[in-house]
Amino acid sequence: MPNDVSNVPQVGQSGDYVVLGKLTSPYGVKGWFKVYSYTSPMEGILDYAEWVIDQRGTRTTRRLAQGRRQGKGLVARLEGVDSREQAEQLAGAEILLPKQALPELEAGDYYWYQLEGLRVVTLNGIDLGRVDYLFETGANDVLVVKGDAQSIDDRERLLPFLPDEVIREANTDTGTLTVDWDPEF
Repeated sequence: MPNDVSNVPQVGQSGDYVVLGKLTSPYGVKGWFKVYSYTSPMEGILDYAEWVIDQRGTRTTRRLAQGRRQGKGLVARLEGVDSREQAEQLAGAEILLPKQALPELEAGDYYWYQLEGLRVVTLNGIDLGRVDYLFETGANDVLVVKGDAQSIDDRERLLPFLPDEVIREANTDTGTLTVDWDPEF
C-alpha cells in the first residue's frame, strides 16, 4: 500500500518527460529568470543540472548555471542566456526532465505523474472515474477525480490522499487506484 506521494513533478507528462516547472519571466538584465517550480520542496528543481526547455514544442537542453531562492520564489540563470532579451525569448517555456533522471522511489511511493490517469475504484467495485491531477492543501495532498463514460456518473470528486485510510492500493501496472470512499461524497 502506498505510504507517501513523492511529488517532484506535480503536473503533466509528455512522453518520456515530466514537467518540473516553468520559466515565467525575465529577472533583471543579465539573463536570469523567475522560475515557477512544481517540485516539493520548490528548490528541488535546482538539483537538476540540465533542463530540457520546451517552448511550444521545440525542445533544447540547457545547463543550469545558477539558481537560488529569491523572496517567496526562485530565480535561475541558464548557460548561454546572458541578457534580458535572450531571457524574454524563453519566457513561458516549460522545464522538462527525462523520467529516467528522476530518483528511484521506495516501494509504495509514487510520483504524481504516475497517479494521474489511474482509474479510481471503490472497495465495492464502483468506478468513480480517473485521477485528473493532484494538488497540495497543507494538511494532505488531494486527488481530483473526474467522472467519464465508464464511471458511475460524470461528477468531479476531491479525495484526500490518505494512505491506509482512503487510498488502499495504487497499482500502476493495472492502472487502478482502489479507495475506501463513499460515491455519494
